[in-house]
Parts: sequence; structure tokens; C-alpha cells
Amino acid sequence: MSTGKPIPGPAAGNRRLEQGAQSRTKLIAAARALFERDGYAATSTEALLAATGLTRGALYHHFRDKKDLFVAVCEAVHAELSAAIDGAADAEATPPDQLVAGALAWIDAVSRPGPRQVLLIDGPSVLGAQAWAELDGRHGYQQLHAVVAEILAPAGLALLEVDACASALNGAINELARWLARHPADEHPGARDAAIAALQRVCVSVLPAEGKAGRGA
Repeated sequence: MSTGKPIPGPAAGNRRLEQGAQSRTKLIAAARALFERDGYAATSTEALLAATGLTRGALYHHFRDKKDLFVAVCEAVHAELSAAIDGAADAEATPPDQLVAGALAWIDAVSRPGPRQVLLIDGPSVLGAQAWAELDGRHGYQQLHAVVAEILAPAGLALLEVDACASALNGAINELARWLARHPADEHPGARDAAIAALQRVCVSVLPAEGKAGRGA
């Protein structure tokens, strides 16, 4: 029996999906701007709605709560920085040079106020250590681990040893980013060069000398 109501066709369904995707993108972009500027705690749901012009229902249609939206922002920032790391690393010929170039790209990116606020200040505290490590593992750390594993392959290290080396470097890289953020170029002109030198020393201490193969080499 017909109800007399028109049945939505594929075009209508596609429009709804497109509008939903646009709303989600708008929410993430607005939330990113607010989280980067004001921080997670100081960003209210009302501020997010005012920035987007969307309703509370639209917000909760796409995200369970503010924390869920924050995760999406972290994913977006991480993906952007991962692309920058890839671009810097791809310009280098050898894995050690790729490692340093990629690490510097990350340090430069997260020493800026916005990404630093989201990824290094709010991220660990809002998400918790385990969830933060999982997020980092899907992005920057995954890239770092891959190149460290390639560099250490001739040494015949166990997987746990490789992972430990990558983790040590990851911690040093993140801490150098925090240090560089506390030493802006206008006040400390030599800070970036000092960070590069420190990074190179850390790499030398953790990774084998070029051409060294095997534990007894």
C-alpha cells in the first residue's frame, strides 16, 4: 500500500551524506582552531557551536562528546604533520639522513604554539598515556620506527631492542620540540642549531655507526 509520500532516491541520499561530511569537516576545523588557540579545557561546547553555526544535535550526531571531537582533531593534526615528515624524509638519500630530516620536520611543526598545544600539552593529559601512545603509534612514531628498524637491521637486534631504540629517540625528539618552544628564535637565535646538534648526538648514541653490521662488528 502506498503512503503517498515520495521515496527518497539515490541523489537525496548522496546529498545527505555530503552534507554530513561537510558538517563533520566544519566541526573538526573549528574545534582545531579553538583547541590550538585556547586549549582543550578552556574550549566550551557553546564556543564550538557558535564558531560553526551548527546545532548541538549536529555535534552529537558526529561525535559522542568534546573529547571524541578532540581525538578527531588530534588525528587531523597528526596526519598533517606525518605528511610533512614524509616530505622532508623523501628529500634525503640515506635512512640516517631521512631520520634526522623527518625528526626536524616534526620538531619544527610541534614547536609552533597551535600543534604544540594539541599534541604535546593537551593530548597526553586529555587522552591518557595509553590512548595517546596508540594515537602517536599510528602516525609519527610509526614512521620513526620504520626507519630505525631499517637502520638497525644489519645489527641483528631483537624486535624489542629495536622498539626500545625507537622509543628512546621518540622521547628525545618530543622533548627537543618542547625545549625549542621554550627558546623562540627571536630570543634565542642559536636554539634550532643547538637542537639539531643535540638530535644528531642522540642519534649517534642510539644507532650504530654507518656501515657497522652485526653485534660483534
